Amino acid sequence: MKMKKVMALALSAVMAASLAACGGSSGGSSSGGSSSGGSSSGNKVVKIGVFEPQSGDNGAGGKQEILGMQYANQEQPTVEIGGETYEVQLEYADNASSNDKAPTAAQTLISNGVSLVLGSYGSGVSIAAGDTFLNAKMPAIGVTCTNPQVTAGCDVYFRICFLDPFQGTVLANYAKKDLGATKAYCLAKQGDDYSGGLCNYFIEAFGKDNCIYEQFPEGTSDYSTYVTNAQNQGCDVFFSPVSTEAAAQIIAKAAAQNIGMPILAGDTWDSNVILDAAKGTNVEICVTTFYQEGANANFDEGIKKWINGDSTAKANNGGNDELAAVTAMGYDAYYVALEALKAAGSTEPTKVLEVLPSLKYTGVTGEISFNEVGDANRDSAVVKKCNTETGKWDFVTVAKAE
Repeated sequence: MKMKKVMALALSAVMAASLAACGGSSGGSSSGGSSSGGSSSGNKVVKIGVFEPQSGDNGAGGKQEILGMQYANQEQPTVEIGGETYEVQLEYADNASSNDKAPTAAQTLISNGVSLVLGSYGSGVSIAAGDTFLNAKMPAIGVTCTNPQVTAGCDVYFRICFLDPFQGTVLANYAKKDLGATKAYCLAKQGDDYSGGLCNYFIEAFGKDNCIYEQFPEGTSDYSTYVTNAQNQGCDVFFSPVSTEAAAQIIAKAAAQNIGMPILAGDTWDSNVILDAAKGTNVEICVTTFYQEGANANFDEGIKKWINGDSTAKANNGGNDELAAVTAMGYDAYYVALEALKAAGSTEPTKVLEVLPSLKYTGVTGEISFNEVGDANRDSAVVKKCNTETGKWDFVTVAKAE
């Protein structure tokens, strides 16, 4: 039996005993429990927690990830659990892109009686909230948090995305083999688990002796020195998998200083923010990500129609209907949550946790299942290139680590 499943069963047994001792029931709404109150339609309600940044450095990405969940929720607003129809309510908590605020946001969802949690965009906040979810025996499904530490040692955290060791290797191989790079400049933010971790994995795969690595502090707004350093060191690529807020400023400096080398980044740069910043410039940008628009025509058509018909959704998508991969991943995560609730036959978090290790689902981003750690069984990434004339992403290839 898989380790994660063993732990899930053990946690379920402990909680079941605890509930029996204190007279708890499946309809309870105490900390770590779930709410199954009625709705205006007469159906019971099951709550799915949305643990995402809606503000801070990663607020733009978090909002796009939430869009996928919201579209899926309006597409499929009910679920059959144990022979009864439940209305699905999304319960939100803004982790504000802050590791310090993440545990409080996580506890808010737990206290509000969710049955499981989706999120977060941003590995740092996911790691920071891990112990809070673990102590409450609350199952959490990461959507695009790619740092290995999210699930390591946290038996309630699963995720549907690939990991940074894989992503870093794919990017390093692409830089060397497709771009012909022999020297790379790598820039991360100090104290940021995602950018620092992904830079380290890239450097490991590319070759430490052939990389220049720097970090910028919190509050940095002028990146001209870092662009100059990369140029003076004779680098062939500029790798900086940072937040979209910092990315837009880096792109502006790269264009102004005629950087003269491709910029590479991970999944966070798959955003309208990047497209807008790069449009009309001579900056070459390539990213690895989870989904390419056009891969599922029905999904693309449906969500674009929804975005264009909802002014708030369109604003949260950067003012247009260009699809980011995190939106497709948020969509898939919602349906994985529904499958877990159906398989559990219960709204109790511990029952949901018990079925997650063996869950399988085919989504718009591909086949989803979990390994013994709770990580997704994914072995490929989409490589995109920013078209600075059209302001859209051009598909390059589907890459696998070698």
